[in-house]
Amino acid sequence: MKKIVPILLVLLIPVIPVFSQGGKHTDKFEQLDFELADPNEYRAASGAPGNAYWQNEANYKMKIDLNDENQVITGSETITYINNSPDVLKYLWLQLDQNMRAKESHTYSTKTNAITHEMSSTFSRRGASLNSILEPEFEGGFKIESVTTEDGKALPYVINQTMMSVDMPSELKPGGSYSFKVSWSYNVNDRKKVGGRSGYEYFPEDDNYLYTIAQFFPRMCVYSDYGGWQNKQFLGSGEFTLPFGDYEVEITVPADHIMAATGKLENPEKVLTADQIALFEKAKTATEPVIIVSEKEVKKKEKSKSKEKATWVFHAEDVRDFAFATSRKLIWDAMGVEVGGKTIMAMSYYPKEGNPLWEEYSTRVVAQTLISYSKYTIDYPYHKAISVHTDRIGMEYPMICFNGGRPDEDGTYDDRTKYAMIGVIIHEVGHNYFPMIINSDERQWTWMDEGLNTFTQYLAQKDWAALNPKEADYPYRRGPAKKIVPYMSMEKQLLSPIMTNSEQIQNFGSNAYAKPATALNILRETVMGPELFDKAFKEYSERWKFKHPTPTDFFRSMEDASGTDLDWFWRGWFYSVDHVDVSLSQIRMFKMSEEEAPSEETEAPAAITPDDEFSTFYTGGISESQKARVEKTPYFYELTLENVGGLVMPVILEFTYKDGSKEVKRIPAEIWRKNAEKITKVFPTEKEVANIELDPFEETADTDVTNNSWPKKELPSKFELYKEKGSNTQGNR
Repeated sequence: MKKIVPILLVLLIPVIPVFSQGGKHTDKFEQLDFELADPNEYRAASGAPGNAYWQNEANYKMKIDLNDENQVITGSETITYINNSPDVLKYLWLQLDQNMRAKESHTYSTKTNAITHEMSSTFSRRGASLNSILEPEFEGGFKIESVTTEDGKALPYVINQTMMSVDMPSELKPGGSYSFKVSWSYNVNDRKKVGGRSGYEYFPEDDNYLYTIAQFFPRMCVYSDYGGWQNKQFLGSGEFTLPFGDYEVEITVPADHIMAATGKLENPEKVLTADQIALFEKAKTATEPVIIVSEKEVKKKEKSKSKEKATWVFHAEDVRDFAFATSRKLIWDAMGVEVGGKTIMAMSYYPKEGNPLWEEYSTRVVAQTLISYSKYTIDYPYHKAISVHTDRIGMEYPMICFNGGRPDEDGTYDDRTKYAMIGVIIHEVGHNYFPMIINSDERQWTWMDEGLNTFTQYLAQKDWAALNPKEADYPYRRGPAKKIVPYMSMEKQLLSPIMTNSEQIQNFGSNAYAKPATALNILRETVMGPELFDKAFKEYSERWKFKHPTPTDFFRSMEDASGTDLDWFWRGWFYSVDHVDVSLSQIRMFKMSEEEAPSEETEAPAAITPDDEFSTFYTGGISESQKARVEKTPYFYELTLENVGGLVMPVILEFTYKDGSKEVKRIPAEIWRKNAEKITKVFPTEKEVANIELDPFEETADTDVTNNSWPKKELPSKFELYKEKGSNTQGNR
């Protein structure tokens, strides 16, 4: 009787001990049922808002005075809080984020530090400075003057670090609203000396200040269906979770200041000249930025310094926050951009120290960001988007953001400075979408705003490069799979899962920005495909615009809208610190033979010689139709893959044949579902193979490519790669 049997075996890659080809149970494809919140009437199992979804509102009327002589802000506000929840509220909680800089702040007392051989005397965001050890000199924090009813009666309140509770005279029932007043002041921080997301920059050359002001007022906390009152202190890393509402804000500053702010300017005729108003109108239909306040005007104002005051009035609807920038140093340019059938004003404000870089690029980048993000998420709903130049890292607020990227004093700049500026503007303008509109809880889940935004930033950067021929070599920093390899190659005890609270994350930039952005890029390009991913991503964005999504809502929406079970992906990339390292550990090659199979008593050859290329198997016992099929694919390659890193991923193989042709085989991650440690699969081919490459396009973030090839390639060592990388590395922002 004839039968198919292997009689010779050639091992072309050193053998690693073999597990049985039978199953070995793995939990990597188990559903996330216990990790995700249970669906309910507020949040559906599909990931959409439930049929009884609710969220509370907070409306503000504010009067703000900025003292340019001593850098103090004084303010008063009337807050109207609307309880749309089904719960009765006895008290209200507010955030006092400026208290992070109070001398008794937990931010200082809980910061760990150490002495190094050389220590900087200036502020360092990463803490390696004397300022991280010495007692703070800056007198920061809110000074609460009063908390009262609308008619001026004192209300009991308690301050707990960066939180303040206010007791109402009576319970606030579902559907009710309550209005109260708060008056306060605080010292504005020098961003260069003290640091911070907002503050001022001082220019000693002309003795002027540029203010970029945020977190400047006591703000309502979020009361949610998933967590009740937000009660995590602001320690510096976990940013902000805020309810939506309407704002009416009056800001008094020196009369020669130009101001950029959230919301629509209600009194342009009081604070702008007739020429400036006319230029602004011209900018609405311009195809290039129109300069509304010129550098020449700014230089004149820097010297004259008006002693008069002017009040700017802004109104904003459906925003979660408010911020502004003001200075006599601000140049202003603008242009209209069409998004969703509406004209949005893309605008930039910058001191002369930002030129010529900012005049050339900033507003154009703002416009392209709105176009790209609207394509991938939702149409931009507000009437403007602003980029303001500062000397510090970027920070975002509704309709306005503060961005670094400054030329040298002589106006020259290198590519690194230019690309850093373009990248930060795209990123910070993009934050209008995540989390300013798709309003996630930054205090708990940094990745839901930074990670999703960094991913979309990467798509927008690719759009920018495609539209600008000079940018063909755009240096993408986060997004491509290979960029995350150094981070994921670190020792596991130095890593945190993406699903980690914002204040506990190790390697903040890599974990909260780069890893989730890379994961989503891999999900889009390799796992789902752009068409399916983009449909689901837009669906999530549409569902949760002007609402408060959680990670569960994101995970479920992506699966629901794509018809794809992705629990294995979320489990591996977001809940673990496993990494990708798949080894092409063993190859066996076979050819067909029609000779008689040896009898069971006949021993197979005891050894193989170096000249052996293929084992043979016999085809005498198969049907004629099977034989015809085998004759078309006479070569058989049995590949054994080992999952060294633990993170299951699709298997991508590139076969290069001896005639020079190539074939790529893509296998879904479910190939690992029965055994997540080792799998074996046979590939029949028509032609003889010269080379097999695993992950040939570096799209899975495989941390060790030395075990990805047959025959084995000589690759540069990690030390050689480090030397080649040299000084081109960039820090996190």
